[in-house]
Amino acid sequence: MSGHDGISVKKSDFSEWYTQSLIKSELFDYSAVSGCIVFRPDGYFIWESIQKFIDIEFKNTGISNVYFPLLIPEKLFEKEKEHVKGFSPEVAWVTHGGNSKLDERLAIRPTSETIIYDSAAKWVKSWRDLPLRLNQWCSVIRWEFKHPTPLLRNREFLWNEGHTIFADKQEAQQERDVILGIYNNILKNYLALPGVIGQKTETEKFAGAVASYSIELLLPDGKMVQGPDFHSDGQNFSKAFDIKFLNKEGNTEYAYQNTFAITTRVIGIMLAIHGDDKGLVIPPKVSRIQIVIIPIFNNETKQEVLAYSSKVYEDLKSQFRAYLYDLDIYSPGSKFNECELKGIPLRIEVGKREMQENILTIVRRDNSEKIKIKNNSDAQNQINNLLDQITLNLYNKAKEFLESSIVFVDNYDELKKVILDSKIAQAAWCGDEKCEKQIKADTTAKSTNMPFDAQNKSKNKKCVYCNKNAKYTVNFAKSY
Repeated sequence: MSGHDGISVKKSDFSEWYTQSLIKSELFDYSAVSGCIVFRPDGYFIWESIQKFIDIEFKNTGISNVYFPLLIPEKLFEKEKEHVKGFSPEVAWVTHGGNSKLDERLAIRPTSETIIYDSAAKWVKSWRDLPLRLNQWCSVIRWEFKHPTPLLRNREFLWNEGHTIFADKQEAQQERDVILGIYNNILKNYLALPGVIGQKTETEKFAGAVASYSIELLLPDGKMVQGPDFHSDGQNFSKAFDIKFLNKEGNTEYAYQNTFAITTRVIGIMLAIHGDDKGLVIPPKVSRIQIVIIPIFNNETKQEVLAYSSKVYEDLKSQFRAYLYDLDIYSPGSKFNECELKGIPLRIEVGKREMQENILTIVRRDNSEKIKIKNNSDAQNQINNLLDQITLNLYNKAKEFLESSIVFVDNYDELKKVILDSKIAQAAWCGDEKCEKQIKADTTAKSTNMPFDAQNKSKNKKCVYCNKNAKYTVNFAKSY
């Protein structure tokens, strides 16, 4: 902890508020490379928490961790044409080793399908080798944009990339709901984020996939951003990379594949959604410090209050990630402001009265509520309940904002008005990409996904653009 100035703007100035909050809270910092940020300890702890939870869940479903090289030979990268076309503008290339020009360019990993499947083709020979379910935790480089936004659009970001290979098409398809369920679980119960789960349109799907599915999230400025995703790749990559096997009947077949990922982008989304004019608000399960204890004293009471504060800290540190902020070079008010900026879930104020009455004065970061509890054997249970209540409250507020921002529209004028109001226009759509592209050209809003739970809304409806019979319900919104 180190006292410093807070943010100088309100959250209504979202772009400036967002960058100030991330940097001044000391979660992240800019680096010497444009578009690449530094994860400081409090920021990296959030990613470690996400990684730890998902890693356990993946392993419980039978997925194993591996690691593949950062550098990918150009000849591999060009094997799947649709995939290459989708990523070509984003690829950073290594052309020299020292002063010598390389015989073949090496792509810095934008994603790893090509190098992983080159190996998988050697490993998979029989149905007995399948399913092969692999995952790697790594970073990737994507260099396509000019105006990076910390965490939301970085040139380098951290992620998991899952790559699974099946003998059976149906078994491969069944994996979708398992993986999206794991991702949705961490979004809801750890990051307090509600999302819209659905299928991407053909235009917006992952390059090389048969079908893509995503969890879309809404930022405070009304823009949607893609969260975790899952791609059914069918046999597209197995045919390109010759991943085939002898089935139980002795016949040669191409395998069925899936890919899926969650990235550090979800951290930026979480911080953006929950924060307020004072700074960040971090859900308790991913906060490196869950409880900060701040002694309040004068020269007369200093020793007694510090001793009582130290006892409170010792009582709590075995169950919670607690921090005793006992530096006396900063005033209590300055410490309060710093802890609010950093988004620490609970603050315990300890003064003469607390010491005399053997109580704890607790302040919640999410709603500023002040609670007094007895410092007895039940205190830890009460604190644990408060932390759970904070997560639930953050989730419910974000869910209310999301649901109130989705407006089903019956005609094109309504769609344009909803987009102009920085909301999500949910509309019936015929499935023709010409309509989808024209809507984007007219409004700068793109299709985010086709929500699973809204498809019946377009039954017997007409396309919002061309008035032909509708096939799908699509969310249109401005996005990052």
